[in-house]
Amino acid sequence: MLSLYEASYLSLQGEVILDEARDFTSSHLNDIKEKIDLNLAKQVNHALELPLHWRMLRLEARWFVDIYERREDMNPILLELAKLDYNMVQETHQKDLRDMSRWWTDPDDVYDVYGTLDELELFTDAVERWDINAIEQLLDYMKIRFLALYNSVNEMAYVVPKEQGSDIVSYLKKATYVKLTRWRQSGTTADINPTLEEYLNNAWISISAPVIPVHGYFFVTNPITKEALECLESYPNIIRWSSMILRLCDDLGTSTDELKRGDVPKSIQCYMNETSASEEEAREHIRGLISDTWKKMNEDRVADSPFSQTFIGIAMNLARMGTS
Repeated sequence: MLSLYEASYLSLQGEVILDEARDFTSSHLNDIKEKIDLNLAKQVNHALELPLHWRMLRLEARWFVDIYERREDMNPILLELAKLDYNMVQETHQKDLRDMSRWWTDPDDVYDVYGTLDELELFTDAVERWDINAIEQLLDYMKIRFLALYNSVNEMAYVVPKEQGSDIVSYLKKATYVKLTRWRQSGTTADINPTLEEYLNNAWISISAPVIPVHGYFFVTNPITKEALECLESYPNIIRWSSMILRLCDDLGTSTDELKRGDVPKSIQCYMNETSASEEEAREHIRGLISDTWKKMNEDRVADSPFSQTFIGIAMNLARMGTS
């Protein structure tokens, strides 16, 4: 029954039978979880909290190691290999995180927290021009952030050409610049209450989420194809849906605090303003949107595409960053 429950989250739009299977299994699992083996009950509670398909698989592996260790049929050699594998991969991820965090948080915080409107216009213009001399017009704290962004993007663009003979700097720049221009567009409407649809059309890009899979594509793909590059230009649905999920999950977790801080309304407030719903009703609506968007992403995950399964996995993990 637990396996059927987990499988129901692989459903596509319109697959009513799997929706019914999810309702049926979740109801019965809730009924029996107090009457089964303690170790299995932990797995059931864990799944009911969040399905496996929506979780970061590496983090889930770490959680399952502890569960597996308590099983009577545990294989000690397999367990030791699992721990070694996890630690080796974790060390690699920590190194990557140290390298990337120096530029990822800095430019985003410039827009979300620190800069005034005039200062942000100057920063956006500097990124658009992509000219190191443009930093002379910036304040000192913005110079540091622009240099971090400039150096990191150029460094990434240097690695791929050396291996594949492709000039990717224009794509990396565009992925960054689209986020900034979306900020500029949203900034002109910050004094009004957008509808939920208007908000979502902008928010899935302004959160910077599409930058991750676009950058990731060039490091997991060989050969890089013209068809895929053309598809990246307009952001394929697999990126749109994963970015939307990340945005909506972020709103569920932070929208109240951000509204108090003076930010523009997020999805929950937009829905409340548009429909006069309560905050809890709005939150429930957003949870429904997240579930529906997962179904759309499940469909695009198996559709014909110029992208590798590795790249599609990156896009899926982007959504999992939000739900996990």
